[in-house]
Amino acid sequence: MIMKGKIHLHQVTSESLRLGALLSLVGGFLDTYTFVGRDGVFANAQTGNIVLLAIKIIQGNWVQALVHIPPLIAFSLGVFVAEGIKRKSTHLLTPDWTRAILLLEIAIFFIVGLIPQGVPNTVVVVIVSFVASVQMTSFRKLIDVPYTSTVSTGNLRSASEALYIAITTKDTNAAIRAMRYGVILTAFLVGALLGGFLTLAIGDIAIWGAVVALIFSFILFTEKEKWKLPLRH
Repeated sequence: MIMKGKIHLHQVTSESLRLGALLSLVGGFLDTYTFVGRDGVFANAQTGNIVLLAIKIIQGNWVQALVHIPPLIAFSLGVFVAEGIKRKSTHLLTPDWTRAILLLEIAIFFIVGLIPQGVPNTVVVVIVSFVASVQMTSFRKLIDVPYTSTVSTGNLRSASEALYIAITTKDTNAAIRAMRYGVILTAFLVGALLGGFLTLAIGDIAIWGAVVALIFSFILFTEKEKWKLPLRH
């Protein structure tokens, strides 16, 4: 039997699917931006940086190995800052700490695009890794499930798990969760493609592409719409 119902996925909040997709696009964008244009170092994928660090050490390339250490430190510091911001009751620009995070990202990435080419790539990578960490720590829930906006491994696992449950038990909610994670993974891939393409095409100012996506993310908070999907029981 088919019953038409409505799923109020949510209002446009920090847990919005639309916001999650935009932030995931930014996450993929930043990783290819730094990897393609900034010495082959990941901004978000610290697992990759740890592996590359180990490989360079094994190869005896100590100087190249050191390049992967600052992003790890910056990422850790970003967690501290994000937790501090979340615990503040007021902000100079906005009473909403999630909006404050987005404004912080927009401002910093815009400035990064202005950094002269003579500045070492490590400096830029550290800044980007720091901000990426703040974003990942601040936005960790997608409607009613956890997710990460800057890396894809956990999201892929969750999507696969939800898809398995949906197929084996005919669970509609699991199918919807799988589709949501699919949107997040697709957005990350699109962001990675855009980041790589723009970095190769226009160089360092390509990071302003992430700024544009973040501006759209900020604008979303002014909307009050709700998405509705048909239900099958």
